[in-house]
Amino acid sequence: MLKAFMDHQFRNMAYMLFGVWAVLLLTACTDGGWNNPYPTAEADRNILYSSFSERPKHLDPVRSYSSDEYAFIAQIYEPPLQYHFLKRPYVLEPLSATAVPKARYLDADGNWLPAGAPEETIAFSDYEIEIKQGMQYQPHPALARDGQGNYLYHDLTGEEIESLNTLSDFSETGSREVIAEDFVNQIKRLAVPHLHSPIAGLMGEYILGLNAFGKTIEDVYTQLKNEAGLEKPYLDLRPHRIEGVEVVDRHSFRIRLKGKYPQFVYWLAMPFFSPMPWEADAFFSQQGMEKRNITLDWYPFGSGPFMLTENNPNLRMVLSRNPNFHGEQYPSEGEESDKALGLLNDAGAELPFIEKAVYSLEKENIPNWNKFLQGYYDTSGISSDSFDQAVKFSDQGELGLTEPMQEKGINLLTAVTTSMNYMGFNMADPVVGGDTERARLLRQAISVALDFEEYISIFNNGEGITAQSPLPPGIFGNRTGEEGMNPYVYEMSNGKLNRKPLAHAKALMAQAGYPNGKDRETGKPLILYYDTTASGPDDKARLNWFSKQFVKLGIQLVIRATDYNRFREKMRKGTSQIFMWGWNADYPDPENFLFLLYGPNGKMEHGGENAANYSSPRFDALFEKMKNMENGPGRQQIIDEMVAILRRDAPWVFGFHPKAFSLFHSWYKNVKPNLMANNTLKYKRLEPELRQRMRTEWNPPVLWPVITLLVVLVVSAIPAVRICRQHERSAVR
Repeated sequence: MLKAFMDHQFRNMAYMLFGVWAVLLLTACTDGGWNNPYPTAEADRNILYSSFSERPKHLDPVRSYSSDEYAFIAQIYEPPLQYHFLKRPYVLEPLSATAVPKARYLDADGNWLPAGAPEETIAFSDYEIEIKQGMQYQPHPALARDGQGNYLYHDLTGEEIESLNTLSDFSETGSREVIAEDFVNQIKRLAVPHLHSPIAGLMGEYILGLNAFGKTIEDVYTQLKNEAGLEKPYLDLRPHRIEGVEVVDRHSFRIRLKGKYPQFVYWLAMPFFSPMPWEADAFFSQQGMEKRNITLDWYPFGSGPFMLTENNPNLRMVLSRNPNFHGEQYPSEGEESDKALGLLNDAGAELPFIEKAVYSLEKENIPNWNKFLQGYYDTSGISSDSFDQAVKFSDQGELGLTEPMQEKGINLLTAVTTSMNYMGFNMADPVVGGDTERARLLRQAISVALDFEEYISIFNNGEGITAQSPLPPGIFGNRTGEEGMNPYVYEMSNGKLNRKPLAHAKALMAQAGYPNGKDRETGKPLILYYDTTASGPDDKARLNWFSKQFVKLGIQLVIRATDYNRFREKMRKGTSQIFMWGWNADYPDPENFLFLLYGPNGKMEHGGENAANYSSPRFDALFEKMKNMENGPGRQQIIDEMVAILRRDAPWVFGFHPKAFSLFHSWYKNVKPNLMANNTLKYKRLEPELRQRMRTEWNPPVLWPVITLLVVLVVSAIPAVRICRQHERSAVR
């Protein structure tokens, strides 16, 4: 029995030693690290690797309106226009259209007006859009047909749908040319009530007949539901017409707007106006599809350079090159510095360069950062956890990479975003709101006391610049230097902007009737209320900072934290007092920021984006005059007056414009910040051979655990060998 046991032990030990030897041999033969999360066969392929932190909620372009969603759908859908990848200031250029359309104006009788006609004479604006011929949709089962031209998958049975799990379960796919009717179909979808497009209200103000179309469709859809006995039946939009939208011919369509709205061309660069074939709605509207997550919100359907081939939001999402893409060339023009930076090396080359983009789910910053340092992600942002590891400031305050980052050949790009973070006062509030001198001085005092330079340094790692007005850098109307200074909050000293001293803010408090933070009339301390959704442990320091800023003026700040839905309800009803809010530019025009303070956009009364409920007759009149003007000295003069009004009234504490930080490896090419365009994946190029070489160098096998195991095995085997030999000797005796 002992001999059999020992033989068994020796065999196990031999197997383990063989396994260790095999691992060592494999290590000697492989070119990659043991920790490589990707298949070895992908090592030399043109595949981009990145990450995402939250599942995109909407991938249907009629509903999508957030940056995490646009990161995907902007690579798939092709609206008429796009922003030039390299040129600054931002310039619109054709994408699916053949040219950037120019408005033609008509009077109330339908007569054409000359280009320089006074705005008050313009009743309508016509935009005729010609689209490129030969564009094809991605391969898709919604377009699959049999030999007789019948759609294969438009009339599936419940049993057939129950057998489906993903879009790839369909064995056949088809395609067809993109036509003008598809663009018109998508505009119709904007007005369909049950699709809940976030821009339906705004577009209804301008596109002639869009609101009326939406009401008609709502009635038709209600009747269809009753007749079919279904919650979400398919509604064919083709027979229904919008007064201001029409197909001119197979490759042209026309949109008529009410009045003059030159910013409309910017909307034509957003996925909302991408083509959508009627077959998509017919296919995805089949009963049971939504239950299987086979919807447009899950599987976008476009003609762009990429298509979503894998959507597993709990693991990864994959964009693959669209084999039907009509083609596009890398730009041959840009800014003067672009050539020296190598951004024109690929001029005229066919797009896209990469064959696939793999996005892995990363909910935590640290794993995401570590994989970037290991070379397993091609690009990365910088979280607060890794900021000091990545970035350093010189003695002169200049920003740069740390030595370890430089040694790896990692590059850094920074750009002030076209966005605004501000503290708002509810102008309907009896204490901080209104246009009385007392309330105005109180708001000005708080604006001085809130040290957003310190806030940026502490909570944003210096990633941002303090705001002097609602207009970020890069937006027409923004001024720099002393002429761009907010004189109520800042002063110029030795050519540098400095926040006014706290003593000035305290003097304003006294003028307002709150000396040392106490109401002169009642003697009671001033108590103000800050509404926020920030309630987690990580938010505690930020909230404490806000409280301390108000304490400097003797004001007691009460934090009212709540969930997002409750917070939105407070904002909608106007029951908040002070709040933090932000705005990202939809398009690079001052109207897109100044409308946030336009009276008729008040959130409480009109449900608009004017969260402060600010209303100034003079400001509103100037806004109405400015909003449709062409950029020029006349528009700048009006904007200057509008900004001066806002600075005096102080409905916001102009907070800061965040700065975006981006890191990327040396093998990741054609990188330039573009704060307007979202469809930039097609321009990116990789050098996979260099990437694989660096990965191997940065991820050498860690052999000490294996060697330690080998030593432990050998040492543990010694007693067994001794026992076995003693047993053999005793048996011989």
